[in-house]
Amino acid sequence: MKVLLVFAHPEPRSLNGALRDVAVAELQRQGHEVKVSDLYAQGWKSAVDRADFPGLAPDEQLVTAAASKAAFEAGQLTQDVSDEIDKLRWADVLILQFPLWWFTMPAILKGWVDRVYACGFAYGVGEHSDKRWGDRYGEGNMAGKRAMLIVTTGGWEQHYGARGVNGPINDLLFPIHHGILFYPGFDVLPPFVVHQAGHLDEARFEATAERLRERMRTLATTAPMPYRRQNGGDYLIPSMELRPGLGAPGRTGFALHVREEDSASPR
Repeated sequence: MKVLLVFAHPEPRSLNGALRDVAVAELQRQGHEVKVSDLYAQGWKSAVDRADFPGLAPDEQLVTAAASKAAFEAGQLTQDVSDEIDKLRWADVLILQFPLWWFTMPAILKGWVDRVYACGFAYGVGEHSDKRWGDRYGEGNMAGKRAMLIVTTGGWEQHYGARGVNGPINDLLFPIHHGILFYPGFDVLPPFVVHQAGHLDEARFEATAERLRERMRTLATTAPMPYRRQNGGDYLIPSMELRPGLGAPGRTGFALHVREEDSASPR
């Protein structure tokens, strides 16, 4: 397989840097092709602004989605963005690796998404009608590709448990898993999460590294999270609300968008 790992940590000698090296080495040992986008090393520009759209007239109002679509269709995106789009097209698997900072990804990685996910490429594709509402949430240009997160946290695992004060880790990662990855079509694998990142001794690091190697060995066979496909019949169109009667009784929030084995929803 072809694997793109987008790495977002400012210190290559960090735990994240060590885990990246473990992942890349194991992937290569398994015969996979690997490309790494090291955003800090590349000096990645995070903010979307007029400089991203060279074809925009100086007196023209910047409407980001429209400018993005026009630049993408005309082949006028900046070279750094075009290069990352080429990597995404090349890859069978996308891995985003980052420390959880203030309950989300670092700004530099969010900026990678903001700039690389061009309109017409990652969103704004497909027909909008009374039967479909675009190619998204399980469909789109990333359909058929896999994606996963490698995430470190400073807090204990219990802090991110079902009753933890920080909130369940799957809820915190839902906007990334379901929005950034599933929205453009990726099959999203369960995340690889390392807690108490600042307190790993050698023995725990070795155990964590071996656990990560196993995840890399099973990248092609791990079952993706069973998110509901937007156009699969579970949602009313165009309101995009889950159909009445679907989901476990009393269930609300993010969990509604995960298909259950005993769900009566259309297949």
